[in-house]
Amino acid sequence: MKYQQHLSFNKSLNHSLLIKMLIDPVLMIITLYFLTIYFENKLTSQYIVLSILLFALSFPGRWLNSKNFKNEFLDTFGQWFLIVGVLFFFGYATDYLNRFSHQVILFWVSLTPIILITSHLMASKYLSSKHYISRVKKTAVIIGVNNLGNQLQDRINSNTELGIELKGFFDVLSEGTISHAQLLGSVQQVSNYVKKNTIDIIYIALPPSLHSEIMLLLDDLKDTTASIYFVPHFFMADLIQARIDDIGGMPIVAVCETPFSGFDGFVKGLSDVIISSLILCLISPLLILLGLGVKLTSPGPILFKQRRYGLDGHEIIVYKFRSMTVAEDGETVTQAKMDDKRVTRFGKFIRKTSLDELPQFINVLQGTMSIVGPRPHAISHNEMYRKLIKGYMIRHKVKPGITGWAQVNGFRGETETVDNMKARIDYDIDYLKKWSLGMDIKIILKTVLLIFKDSKAY
Repeated sequence: MKYQQHLSFNKSLNHSLLIKMLIDPVLMIITLYFLTIYFENKLTSQYIVLSILLFALSFPGRWLNSKNFKNEFLDTFGQWFLIVGVLFFFGYATDYLNRFSHQVILFWVSLTPIILITSHLMASKYLSSKHYISRVKKTAVIIGVNNLGNQLQDRINSNTELGIELKGFFDVLSEGTISHAQLLGSVQQVSNYVKKNTIDIIYIALPPSLHSEIMLLLDDLKDTTASIYFVPHFFMADLIQARIDDIGGMPIVAVCETPFSGFDGFVKGLSDVIISSLILCLISPLLILLGLGVKLTSPGPILFKQRRYGLDGHEIIVYKFRSMTVAEDGETVTQAKMDDKRVTRFGKFIRKTSLDELPQFINVLQGTMSIVGPRPHAISHNEMYRKLIKGYMIRHKVKPGITGWAQVNGFRGETETVDNMKARIDYDIDYLKKWSLGMDIKIILKTVLLIFKDSKAY
């Protein structure tokens, strides 16, 4: 969660976090530049353009999410070959690949993952070394003996790279026991303890009901040099893209927000326009053939237009090649089932291969959809499930997608039960929490692999 990173963003976390965020993109680019100069004796403009694209695709690196060496190894190699696959695909499609030295590219693709893994091991050893910890070490106390304070204690103790030594707890009451740490006293004793023991950080995890005690505590702490952080109790909830912002200098806390704000929104929008434009150019002959196939095999329109909910729950029109003998868009819409008699013979083929979805790239260019995002449901289904599944409408904080995280994880097609739909929504919300450009590319590639072997496509 972004807020939790911000919460402890002291000197130690600043260093280790920046190293983990930058090490992959920087090493990928340095390796490319070194090999280019070694083999070609100069650095030309196409390699600089490639490095900019590379940074956009790889930042902030996969190392941040790794829990052990096995996961780190798989994540690093997976991310690398995913990036290489995307660059090769568009390089080949645009004929731009021929501008690069094949010798440079071959060595770069082969050596980079080895360099990344080796650098991760060396950096991990350094970040957990006594020398590093001693340089960035901070002492801290937590005010508030409760679940939130205990959670914060566990996270500090489990992450040695933070360099935080937790001295103990203070609370409104000065008696009691706490696992893994000692109770140092009451809130009235905090200021004296902090000054005598040169405490660097104070985390306040008291509930809002103790407002008067908190204000008195803050007044006492004005005589210290410690950094003070609040740990709001509502952050124990399941939040979406939580972060701190301000309006005219007044701090505000986002508890449910789109991941596509600011620069991230620009990256997402730009990638949608570029990728969808390229794909539409490449598949335009196929679109004509599919349109003829629909028209010649069954009576009715070529395109099926259906009202769906888009960004922020606003109504949009979604395009598909018609695959059924009916075009339902009323208060009741029946989901397609296995061996559904409404599906035409040609419609069965285009549904099985997901070719019926291709006109939605036009939706992407119109700005009503994204290539990757939660799949849009019929309005009648939305109105039904929003009453049955808590948090259902959160998925509309982003534009709906042609493909999504739920679809590549097995939740495509008919949702026979509310539990099945809830599982799909859980994946949609998980996507909102974890989004990155690399994740979008991963979903696109997994979608391509699923087209011809997805048993739930009918």
